Amino acid sequence: MNKIDPDILQKITRRGVSEIIPEQDFIKRVQEGKPLRLKMGFDPSKPDLHLGHVVGLRKLRQLQDLGHELTLIVGDWTAQIGDPSGQSDTRSMLSASEVRQNAETYMQQFFRIVDPAKTKAVYQSEWFGKFSLTDVIKLTSFFTVNQFLHRDDFSQRYTNKKPIAVTELLYPLLQAYDSVAIEADVEFGGTDQLFNLMVGRELQEKMGQAPQIVFLMPILPGTDGVRRMGKSLNNYIAIEDPPYEMFGKIMSLPDDVLPIYFELLTDLPDDDLVSIRTSISQRTENPMSYKKKLANQLVSWFHSPEAATAAANEFERVVQKGQEPKEIPEISVSALESFVTEKMPEGIIVDTLQLLVTASLAPSRSEARRLLSQNAIEIDGEKVSSESSFVRFGAIIRAGRRRFVRITNT
Repeated sequence: MNKIDPDILQKITRRGVSEIIPEQDFIKRVQEGKPLRLKMGFDPSKPDLHLGHVVGLRKLRQLQDLGHELTLIVGDWTAQIGDPSGQSDTRSMLSASEVRQNAETYMQQFFRIVDPAKTKAVYQSEWFGKFSLTDVIKLTSFFTVNQFLHRDDFSQRYTNKKPIAVTELLYPLLQAYDSVAIEADVEFGGTDQLFNLMVGRELQEKMGQAPQIVFLMPILPGTDGVRRMGKSLNNYIAIEDPPYEMFGKIMSLPDDVLPIYFELLTDLPDDDLVSIRTSISQRTENPMSYKKKLANQLVSWFHSPEAATAAANEFERVVQKGQEPKEIPEISVSALESFVTEKMPEGIIVDTLQLLVTASLAPSRSEARRLLSQNAIEIDGEKVSSESSFVRFGAIIRAGRRRFVRITNT
């Protein structure tokens, strides 16, 4: 490897980075030119990647382009245990077959961002499958319960007398041992993973290895602009969302999160980033133009420039001009029969909330009720607020600005 260009080093260590521990050690090792073993772990409890995951993967790709090597840890073992990672409830344990199926989907998506030629994907079961009870007990001897209770979410739950499973205390140890197993030089994770990554650094040192460098990435806010992006919060943009859906979600972002999206997900020059921040904070330009630029870049990346153009045209026609989409999904009356209260020659009377859920216009009855209360539901262009509605055959139901379904009598 050749010596790294100072401007590239600046981009790697400053653009979209929360903290590097210790930073000078990382800079020194990168400047030495020797390939580093980069580590990033993923919990395959859900099969889809979203833009929040892309933040770290982009940084890994930058380092791969410099010749460094990525070892991607598929957490098939820890996914069967559950890790709160800042959550107030433990995650459900998954079967080995569920984890494997999710992991296969993950891998296909990983390689749309990272370089497969410079990536080694390994499953934790390669080493934990050989662990005995003696090995587990030996691993627990390196740390105290008191140390683990200093982790923020554990501390809060302990103070509030909420349960903490013993298996959860094992999770940071197992993730730390991953670093020992692959002799990681640098581990990447979000700021919420600081404790776990530091446990890995300490365990390596206690087991005679050079301690890994901890590289912390910012947390990308979801489409609500407040909470971290996540599927459980229904505020995510999946990298496999259809072009129009991805474009529309980006257009719905709050104005004030646009700078961080540009910073973490694009290669927009720093001077342009400053200009966007200033423009949005001072309201000197319509943020709509920035949203369209961001949407075009991301849809082009994950689909194609042609798909981005088509999505932009459809968005303008449907959302900005209020016209119907060219293609509207259909749902048959037969799929609604269980909650039809009355059927007539020209239509049906249905439970509106269940209709919205069944037609995939709302993820739950509570969300459907919220949409009704906000006057966000239309049937054939008429606002609906009642939880019982008449729907004619062939009616078009609209939820929000971008979601449609047609009721068919087939």
